[in-house]
Amino acid sequence: MRSVPHLVALSLVVIALAGCGNRNPPAATQSPPPALASVVVHAQTAHDEQVWDGVVEAVNQATITAQTNARVLELPHDVNDIVAKGDVLVRFTDVEQKSARSAAQAQVASAAATYKEAAASYKRIDAVYAKGFISAAQMDQQRAQRDAAQAALASARAQLDQVGQALDYTVLRAPYAGIITRRYVQVGEAVQAGPPSPQPLITIQALDDLRVNVQVPQSAVDAIRHFHAAEVLLGGGARRVAASSISVFPYADPNTHTFNVRLQLPAGDTGLYPGMTVKVAFATGEAKRLLVPASALVQRGELLGVYVLDEHGAALRQLRIGHRYADQVEVLAGLDDGERVATDPAAAARWLTESRHGVAP
Repeated sequence: MRSVPHLVALSLVVIALAGCGNRNPPAATQSPPPALASVVVHAQTAHDEQVWDGVVEAVNQATITAQTNARVLELPHDVNDIVAKGDVLVRFTDVEQKSARSAAQAQVASAAATYKEAAASYKRIDAVYAKGFISAAQMDQQRAQRDAAQAALASARAQLDQVGQALDYTVLRAPYAGIITRRYVQVGEAVQAGPPSPQPLITIQALDDLRVNVQVPQSAVDAIRHFHAAEVLLGGGARRVAASSISVFPYADPNTHTFNVRLQLPAGDTGLYPGMTVKVAFATGEAKRLLVPASALVQRGELLGVYVLDEHGAALRQLRIGHRYADQVEVLAGLDDGERVATDPAAAARWLTESRHGVAP
């Protein structure tokens, strides 16, 4: 046997849905509604859409590789750690690199001393040559010695720069802020800069600059290029993120005959992350559609409708809806152009309940 509260709740649901689908409800127990927030719906130009799957990826992503032969000394960060630009990612042993730098610095000092002596000797010979006391051959020989010493100094300095760069490679830093997605080495492991190729160390991706890659059939490419508008559908289409720019690749994949379309996402927290699959709606045409604010929709079990206002009062009207366009929803059936709907369904429901119970709104 059903309980009394259950029967009362069932009666209230029946009363709330009594006016659904009735476009001309009786006015005997209702008076015209007060100044409820409302809007008159009209057919508007909206895009036809086609939806394909896409994959989110980071614009800035890189696999950092070894540029020197050394042993891993420190890995301050692990996978899923968020790092700032300039943070240390890998630190290597640097005994060999520091020894090589000391040797290079000694070579530079020696070459500089040799050049200084050669330059001074050339200056003295040049003064004597001007007075005619030595031959041109002797002068040329002294000049050659000075130039050779100068070249040796330049070579030593270049060697020092090269060794210094190798020392810098023993500390690898993040090129930009992002998240570590993969680590290929462990502390104590020896790495090689090659051959045949540098050893991978860490993969990092930036989360503040994302894009979506979509493969679309060649039959839709012309329309996509023409309208140049697309949105990423989130939450089953309840929320949309408009692409800030769209790039259609100028060539098709010879195996699938599809074109790659790249969507740049706006900056900020979109709730998207690299590697996610998403639905992307592309504008492919235009048509007149009857649109209502999504905030005006009322959900009653499986019923979806709006409160329609007219001279008789308010009535809950069942609708069949189509696509969602930002904060508006397409009406396929249940509403005519020019009808007025309540934009605050809660206030309309209260007014309807009070009027049916004889309470002044």
